[in-house]
Amino acid sequence: MPRWVKEIRLAPPSLDDHSGDLDRLKRTLRQECGLERVCFDLETIQSLPAMIRDCAYKVRLTLFQDREKTFITRMDPAGSPEAVLGLAVDLGTTRYVLQLVDLETGAVLASAEHANPQIKIGPDILTRIHYAEQSGGAKELQAMLIQDLQAAVDKLCRENDYDRRRICNLALAGNTAMTHLFLGLDTRWLIREPYVPAANEPGLCRASEVGLDLGPLAAVYCFPSAGSYFGGDLFAGILYAGLDERQAISLLVDVGTNAEVVLGNRDWLIGCAGAAGPALEGGVSEIGRQAGPGVIDRVRIDAGSLEFEIRTISDLPPTGICGSGFIDLAAGLFLSGLLDFRGKLVPERCPERFVQRDGQDCLVLVEAADSGNGQALLVSQPEIDSLIRSKAAMYTILETLTASLGLGFEDVGRFFVAGTFGQYIDPESAISIGMLPDLPLELFQPLGNSSLGGATRLLQEPEALDIVSRTRDRMTYLELNVNQDFMNEFSAAKFLPHTDRDRFPSVIRKLERALKI
Repeated sequence: MPRWVKEIRLAPPSLDDHSGDLDRLKRTLRQECGLERVCFDLETIQSLPAMIRDCAYKVRLTLFQDREKTFITRMDPAGSPEAVLGLAVDLGTTRYVLQLVDLETGAVLASAEHANPQIKIGPDILTRIHYAEQSGGAKELQAMLIQDLQAAVDKLCRENDYDRRRICNLALAGNTAMTHLFLGLDTRWLIREPYVPAANEPGLCRASEVGLDLGPLAAVYCFPSAGSYFGGDLFAGILYAGLDERQAISLLVDVGTNAEVVLGNRDWLIGCAGAAGPALEGGVSEIGRQAGPGVIDRVRIDAGSLEFEIRTISDLPPTGICGSGFIDLAAGLFLSGLLDFRGKLVPERCPERFVQRDGQDCLVLVEAADSGNGQALLVSQPEIDSLIRSKAAMYTILETLTASLGLGFEDVGRFFVAGTFGQYIDPESAISIGMLPDLPLELFQPLGNSSLGGATRLLQEPEALDIVSRTRDRMTYLELNVNQDFMNEFSAAKFLPHTDRDRFPSVIRKLERALKI
């Protein structure tokens, strides 16, 4: 399999061939590697004469490229035993993940996850963009991220006994706003109609240009976007899922700050994005938490006895609930009659499970004596309402996208669910509240961190770059912010599972059995 690392042999100069050393290298790259548009830094040219003679004209080159240019990111003597490293980065709004890759073998060497330091400015993208509009705000946000990322890279390399100066290629996948903030690009117009990014394809730059201290010639490739809300993280996900290779129509959804969705196959792709993420990440509930030790990730409710079965990550006493647990909870409440079709709590069904707080009924999920922090874990109606809005947005995004092509959910042959959302969510629970369409469970396939997976694949397989470029060219972006069909259908989806119950036959059967209607 082709790699970014290539060994070449230059013809030594002679009285019959007195081409310059740079010309000689360009000619060899053109003849042996088919590379025409290679960019050479002054530093590369300065070191070239001594280096090629020291290694007897046998050179190991590390390359990186976008669709317009190729960078040499390291030069070593052929056969050098030292590793040549790549770094894949999934740059999320809340967290970012790093993964070290051996560019010669493609092996994954180490990984780490860290909180995004920009959370100190604001937990959401909108707050950060407004902050970036203030004097010096954009530079502060970029510096905050770069400094934290640099420290994380140093720590990852130190703990795994690698030299960060061996990192040559960095592939970064993030949503459009995070990519802009990383590169120091103007984000102002991302949130103003007609929602135009500074660049949809920022392409390749030197790591030093953004302030990262890696290898002397290290380069950074940022995955492209298709709009303000459809970013490089989803293009990386498309690459990871192999949508470009599939004949059957597939849906891919990645829920984070937004819900980003793509529909298509190897011949065509259409994508859109919308705000459906915060409640699904557990971010709008007082007890909502990111997945971690002691956080509830599974809830089951017996419809007969109304007994709650709760599972926490690492089996620790519960301190909060994450998105997958919240979806499970809502599904269990609905199917046991503790939540009606309007999404309203029904305290009279089980009065001992409810308490009054600030004049409203709250469900007691965990008693104070059983919690990990000595406080009862309560769920209020406004928190349920927020989840209902998010689930309605999620379903409506999927419905609007498929309907825009005259398709129905029955035409979908595979449903990929990416990110932490896809890794932990129970599709059956999501279907039960009308968040995902009522499809056979075997069609749903979790992808895990597809953004990181796509960035890693780009470092392992140079041909993946062509796949990303073709995918970007074939992508049609549907703007939901001005889509009237979306707004009309959104209202209909704010019921459990939907105002049109015929769309969810399996849920209605389950409800009838549970309540013995």
